[in-house]
Amino acid sequence: GMFATVDGISQRAPVHWSENVIGAALCFPYVVALDDEFITVHSMLDQQQKQTLPFKEGHILQDFEGKVIVATNKGVYILVPLPLEKQIQDLLASHRVEEALVLAKGARRNIPKEKFQVMYKRILQQAGFIQFAQLQFLEAKELFRSGQLDVRELISLYPFLLPTSSSFIRSHPPLHEYADLNQLTQGDQEKMTKCKQFLMTYLNEVRSTEVANGYKEDIDTALLKLYAEANHESLLDLLVSENFCLLTDSAAWLEKHKKYFALGLLYHYNGQDAAALQLWVKIVDGDIEDSTRSDLYEYIVDFLTFCSDQDLVWKYSEWVLQKNEEVGVQIFTKRPLEEQEKNSINPDDTINHLNKYPKARVKYLEHLVLERKIEKEKYHTHLAVLYLEAILQLKSVSTDNCTEKTELLLKLRSHLQKSDLYRKHFILDKIQGTNLHMESAILYGKLEDHEKALHILVHELKDFHAAEEYCIWNSENRDLHYRRRLFHMLLTVYLNPSSSDSALVMAAVDLLNNHSAEFDAALVLQLVPDSWSVQLLSPFLSGAVRQSIHTKRMTQAALGLAQAENLIYKYEKVKQKGAPVLLSDKKVCQVCQNPFSEPVFVRYPNGGLVHTHCAANRHLNSNMTQHFSSSSNQT
Repeated sequence: GMFATVDGISQRAPVHWSENVIGAALCFPYVVALDDEFITVHSMLDQQQKQTLPFKEGHILQDFEGKVIVATNKGVYILVPLPLEKQIQDLLASHRVEEALVLAKGARRNIPKEKFQVMYKRILQQAGFIQFAQLQFLEAKELFRSGQLDVRELISLYPFLLPTSSSFIRSHPPLHEYADLNQLTQGDQEKMTKCKQFLMTYLNEVRSTEVANGYKEDIDTALLKLYAEANHESLLDLLVSENFCLLTDSAAWLEKHKKYFALGLLYHYNGQDAAALQLWVKIVDGDIEDSTRSDLYEYIVDFLTFCSDQDLVWKYSEWVLQKNEEVGVQIFTKRPLEEQEKNSINPDDTINHLNKYPKARVKYLEHLVLERKIEKEKYHTHLAVLYLEAILQLKSVSTDNCTEKTELLLKLRSHLQKSDLYRKHFILDKIQGTNLHMESAILYGKLEDHEKALHILVHELKDFHAAEEYCIWNSENRDLHYRRRLFHMLLTVYLNPSSSDSALVMAAVDLLNNHSAEFDAALVLQLVPDSWSVQLLSPFLSGAVRQSIHTKRMTQAALGLAQAENLIYKYEKVKQKGAPVLLSDKKVCQVCQNPFSEPVFVRYPNGGLVHTHCAANRHLNSNMTQHFSSSSNQT
């Protein structure tokens, strides 16, 4: 059987009939044909045979006003098709999804638009559940989306996933024949796991779309339950991002599955930070088990660092400090910058609180002094004292140069060098009687007692390099004269007649040869012994001569520039003077007509001479804007 247009063009595939067809009729969307023994029904939509009815001795099959009539020698019969909806439902019941959808689409022109849309959406949803039951998840997902399925219909198949507060009632008549997932999978755990994985994926995709509008709480709560049950890594991502998980249902489910860290995140999202911290502390203390985060202690410290509830910070500060002083103190040292600037947590209160934790107290003072750069004497002095006490404590326990002691010594020296705010005499008194010679030298330097400082470095420590460094860092941001004075002091210490140590002589030679620019060569030549050879000091002398010649030439260049500039100014002065102005007691003021009694006058651009007070009065009275020049001359 061929389909053709009025132009004789075939646009559909043919239907296959038997060879002895007697008649045929159209009953959209079917073509009905009669032969010797059967009536066959083919679909126009897919050209497939849909039904065969035994019928013998038939002679006529025709369409009369939309009704298919078939007749034999003995009777006339009407073939009445089932309603399209009934046909579609029968196909769905037989799991013939594709045929049902094709038939539904083909019936569009015979059904009102609004009724068709409602019917078609429902058919898509039913087809989706059929595919879902056959574990054809990709097909099911597309059908659910196309049919705009209320996702709660799907969630309700899974026991206990919908919140207890949900008012959802399944569609009636039902979209499927299953009571729940257990019936659908017949208890097959593998199938059940696959179904849960599909629902996780599907809910995650639709939760941020229009499909979720109106029941986001149901979707997110169900998703949380699935993640928790499956120990899925996305559970934490869900809880730290915007979500609508219902607290009561979700908390009970997380507790049931021992997801205590996630439960803490849920509490935090709902503004219950105290409950979250209480739970996390129990995990760290081992009161409850949850291996989600191996670094939970550090996480708690970070959480408290950015916690705006100061009562919670103080409450748990003891706990974090007892666990680890150096890490725990971060709840005070790494607080947000804007909070630090407001001093919402008073530094003095914090220092007092940290008295029981010496390492944490040092870290906090370092934070105030070195990072925040707070310029308060008490903090700088306190930090220096703590460094000193810790060093002395370590020295009393062990004489070895352990790493910790070395680090503390370096910190103390750096602090003493860079800070000018601590109480120098107070720290010096504490150092007296110890073998902290380098630190004593630094303090004497801060007190401008450089001779004592250099004496310690040279004679006590015999550290000539440190003595040179002392001169360099003490003269930073100072003028050349101050710098040279320090280096001359050091040279004097080296060349002290009371000492005959050859090492000091070599140190003096090295100092001169390595830092020739820091010395006044004329003064050096007065200090060095007459027995020293020129060859011994040749690097110093060469550098001094070069420096002297350079200085002379630079001075000559500067002098030449100054003379040229002076010449220019002289020329400008001559230009400004122009013709000389002569003043005598015979000349009178052009304003008051009185003679001049003093050799002071004002000269107008037109050459007129007036008293200074007359010029001032005239300027005020007439509001003159013309510039004038004043000069003085004596005759």
